Amino acid sequence: MFSRRRFLRAGTIAAGTGFAALAPALNAEEKSNSLPSSIASLKSMQDQARPITSEEREARQEKARQLMHANHLDAFLLMEGTSLNYFSGVRWWGGERFFALVLPARGRALCVCPAFEEGRAREQLAATSAGKSADVRVWQEDQNPYELLAHGFKDIGLASATLGLEETVRFVFTDGITKAASQFTPQLKIASGTPVTAGCRMIKSDHELALMALANRVTLTAFHAAYQAIREGMTHGDIEDLIISANQRLGFPGEVDIDIGENSSFPHGSVVPQVIREGVLVLIDGGGPVEGYMSDISRTFIFGKPSGPLAEKMKKNFEIVHRAQAAALKAARPGAECQAVDAAARKVITDAGYGPDYKFFTHRLGHGIGMDGHEWPYLVRGNTQLLAPNMTFSDEPGIYIRGEFGVRLEDDMHITETGAELFTPQSPSLEEPFAGS
Repeated sequence: MFSRRRFLRAGTIAAGTGFAALAPALNAEEKSNSLPSSIASLKSMQDQARPITSEEREARQEKARQLMHANHLDAFLLMEGTSLNYFSGVRWWGGERFFALVLPARGRALCVCPAFEEGRAREQLAATSAGKSADVRVWQEDQNPYELLAHGFKDIGLASATLGLEETVRFVFTDGITKAASQFTPQLKIASGTPVTAGCRMIKSDHELALMALANRVTLTAFHAAYQAIREGMTHGDIEDLIISANQRLGFPGEVDIDIGENSSFPHGSVVPQVIREGVLVLIDGGGPVEGYMSDISRTFIFGKPSGPLAEKMKKNFEIVHRAQAAALKAARPGAECQAVDAAARKVITDAGYGPDYKFFTHRLGHGIGMDGHEWPYLVRGNTQLLAPNMTFSDEPGIYIRGEFGVRLEDDMHITETGAELFTPQSPSLEEPFAGS
């Protein structure tokens, strides 16, 4: 859903970096004055975000150790990505160069790092006591980092360990680790680290929930401000720019897809050029991070004054999808299976004549969400994972009629002790999609 290029562009501007940050204040004022009033009047919400602390990350590491013991793992290897940040506070990019942090169930952490990146690595590892005390081993550009890792395993007593790999580690790195282990630590076993990552990250803390709630408020506020500024003749790109500008005013990056008319029948959009006209259906889908925690919201509405049989069909389908979203929310509670929530929404849509199965409601009901836009677990048929308090998901049923239009409503929800709650109010209608927000 999210474009890395546009996401980084928005994030850079929101962070106040780059050439624009060096321009005279007058230029910023002129830019603000050129924005529609609904966007220019937005105020930054950055002061509402409280960063994750080193103490919280250390508690996560302790829980990871408990899960390692429970799943017969002796250590856990992380590379660049959200899980590395989640556990250690390290934000890393490295491309083809090998950088890894190994958290053992007992003892000192091990870090293998390119030599020229040692300073950056130590600076970020200092975010937690385990990182600060890590055994950092560096490799020069003409050395084999996997051999360095294998020797490190020997030195810290992991030569015959079971090592869990974080699931996003690329094959090129897994292959290098495996080959070095076969030569230097042949008793080392490689296993999945997902029981650790998913076991920790699926259940959010109150602080994480607060950050996600803020991310959702930011996204919905940006959508609403842009909605008020939409005019006939605008393209999907024009509306995307409005929403990105709104996010910048609110102080956080954001990304969005806009699908107009027939293109809304593709759940993830189309490359065909799209233009706003009277009575056309518009589907907005997007989100963005607050202190690393994502939102994901979709709103569907009709531009202008809807009339005629097609508009009536759109409104009927909106009402069906609205009921399906509410049915899923009602079905979501601790102890329920993930698939039961999907089934509750799918039954509403199928009973209304838009079945069977995936014929018109073409995708699963929802996905877990947190530091990644899509993460464990998933609300889909066949997933018997039981829901637990403080799990978080998208709730996004839809009806897509190829060649005509698509309707999707999406809000993020969190499981409570007794049920589930949305972070944002349900969209009430096609004509007033943000009423009550």
